[in-house]
Amino acid sequence: MSFKIVVDSCCDLTPAMLKDPVFVKVPLTIRSNGSIFVDDETFDQADLLWSMRQSEDAPSTACPSPQAYLDAYQGADDVYVVTLSALLSGSHNSAEQARMLMEEDRPEVNVHVFNSCSAASGEVLVALAIQRLASAGMPFKRVVTEVEQFISQMQTLFVLESLENLRKNGRLTKLQAVITGALKIKLFMGATPEGEICKLGQALTIKQALSKMVDKVAADASHVGRTLAICHCNCLERAFQVKSMIEAKCKFAHILITEAGGITSVYANDGGIVIAY
Repeated sequence: MSFKIVVDSCCDLTPAMLKDPVFVKVPLTIRSNGSIFVDDETFDQADLLWSMRQSEDAPSTACPSPQAYLDAYQGADDVYVVTLSALLSGSHNSAEQARMLMEEDRPEVNVHVFNSCSAASGEVLVALAIQRLASAGMPFKRVVTEVEQFISQMQTLFVLESLENLRKNGRLTKLQAVITGALKIKLFMGATPEGEICKLGQALTIKQALSKMVDKVAADASHVGRTLAICHCNCLERAFQVKSMIEAKCKFAHILITEAGGITSVYANDGGIVIAY
């Protein structure tokens, strides 16, 4: 049985995954300061970051159409789909609409849409889990069960250098925006089990915030033997520093570093770090 893994463009695939034809990426689009950015191979991160800095308005994103997903589903017996959190984007809903259309047109094809309840590095880990299980010949329904269980146990944490997009999007109250802006406070954040963004802590420096994040990971004994993914937005050196900090305190089997695409760049902004395990 042939299979493919369809992901939205918030899944920041590793270079090796990008070369593997089993992965198919469906792009979202971004509107910032009057310009439109398609989150595909044409995406220019530097242009988007500059555009967001110049604009007083928050950047907006548009999910792929059901037809874009439906086109991506063609050509395999088993189709696994990974989207960013359904509470952050309509991408999951579009993918589900496409699944229903596929079910009507070609009921012999198996399609399952996973709500990652995460983004960026979290989606990468879900896609890797699917690849590992499906490549081993595991039946479709069992892959779905195993991966849904994996998602329920996965943790997503992140630290932001800049709060500008949170401020522009109204995720900070006016008082919070004034205080954090004046004190240059760095937020340590995470995702709830349902996939909502939540604040876990704060620090006066990015180094302190990253240390708090690593300490939280180290305190979670479930990380031992697992894979951790680090996604960075225009801060590769910082990503390697986080990797070293984690290696000093934790016992992961593998640590991957990936680069933020367009959608992750909108959420994380310049200098942001997103980890998942």
